[in-house]
Amino acid sequence: MRNLLYIFLLFLGIASLSACISDDFTTSPGVRLRFSTDTVSFDTVFTDVGTPTARLKVFNPDKKSVNISSIRFRNADSPFSMNVDGVSGYDFSNVEIRGGDSIFIFIECFLPENQDTRPFLTSDDILFTLNGNEQSVRVEAYGQNVTRLRNAVVESDMTLTADRPYIIFDSLTVRPGATLKIEPGAQVLFHDKASLIIEGTLEAVGQPGKMIAMRGDRLDNVLPDVGYDILAGQWRGIRFAPESFGNRIEYVDMRSTSRGVVVDSTADLSRQKLTLVNSWLHNSESTVLNSVHAKVDAYGCVFSEAGDAVVSLTGGEHTFSQCTLANYYLFSVISRPILSLYHLLPDHAYDNPGNPLMKASFNNCIIYGLASDINEGDLTGSEVFLRYCLLKANGNDDSNFLNCIWGENPEFLTVREDYYFNYHVAEESPAIGAGDPSLVAPQTLTDMDGNLRMPGGIRPTLGAYAK
Repeated sequence: MRNLLYIFLLFLGIASLSACISDDFTTSPGVRLRFSTDTVSFDTVFTDVGTPTARLKVFNPDKKSVNISSIRFRNADSPFSMNVDGVSGYDFSNVEIRGGDSIFIFIECFLPENQDTRPFLTSDDILFTLNGNEQSVRVEAYGQNVTRLRNAVVESDMTLTADRPYIIFDSLTVRPGATLKIEPGAQVLFHDKASLIIEGTLEAVGQPGKMIAMRGDRLDNVLPDVGYDILAGQWRGIRFAPESFGNRIEYVDMRSTSRGVVVDSTADLSRQKLTLVNSWLHNSESTVLNSVHAKVDAYGCVFSEAGDAVVSLTGGEHTFSQCTLANYYLFSVISRPILSLYHLLPDHAYDNPGNPLMKASFNNCIIYGLASDINEGDLTGSEVFLRYCLLKANGNDDSNFLNCIWGENPEFLTVREDYYFNYHVAEESPAIGAGDPSLVAPQTLTDMDGNLRMPGGIRPTLGAYAK
């Protein structure tokens, strides 16, 4: 009996203690909640598509527990919704936070489509009522209407305008005989694993200050203040089929692919396959540009960040003028040199019998990064020439490497550890004024920023940027 009495008294004490804890709420009107931010902001929100989840932390700085009598949106028809303690809704009552503790509120936004072509601001307030006092946190999002294309096939000429972004689901295929034109300033966004397949012709021609964006459709951040742009593999990339010729990519920022630009073998070097001008192709899980037995030229372009070779060329004819080839890839060990060249020497011919050996010129270029710069250190006997190029390797000029800068750092402004990729060069760069004016092609008299490359007759800086 005595033991039973002790057990009874012990349970009674625990129950009394629990009651004291649960009832120990402050009712003081002077208590205020604290919040992790005063404004919850979403990046651009596409209409008719739910957003990623934003997070708000609510702190109770008091020693005693608080009972928030109401958490709700100011507008009854708010496009925002929230989740409190695992329950989704718009209005919550009697939410408790223990003394010195906190809770998370998860917020989402869904905007219906409207007629606006420009981004439009949508906002509301989350209202917190505690002990008769009201506090608020603003929530806001910029909505953007988009045009969605799913497994689209272009049978006749089509133009993508800059009026509103396009989101490509699965694929966009341009059939033989059709031309896809993309206007300056257009945004072409690709959903997971989507691709652009060109069997006809692509004319993606932007302008300085109105570059065409070709990227994944994730516009939120993967880390605080770091966008999804740093993640490769968000979409497949662009494939130019064997029957496709006369393609142009000018003032295009193309990024975050799994395989970059792939140029299929044509075995026809009498016709221009692809011309790239003042564009930045970057951040690919494999190569940024892979061309096989085709005629491809690049002027004033940056090719950067790849898990494989940045540029891989097999046979074909190529001119790379005022280009930067760099590799500071984040997500894997880089598997091949930055510039990888194949089928350029007679002993390579057995790989592709019947195709002519490569002809290529690299003029006023920079080739530098974490990987080695070029796979073929000895180009003797080939028709591949590097003139006035800055290279990572230590070497010497010969009949194929002409007036090159060896073993020097170009001093890119890139800071890989901060996820900052900028291939302009610093003022102390040895690339400044090191180019040959006679090798500056007409297409590169201005760079992709719109700057003159040789104002006042100064010698050009190596690489894609004038300064």
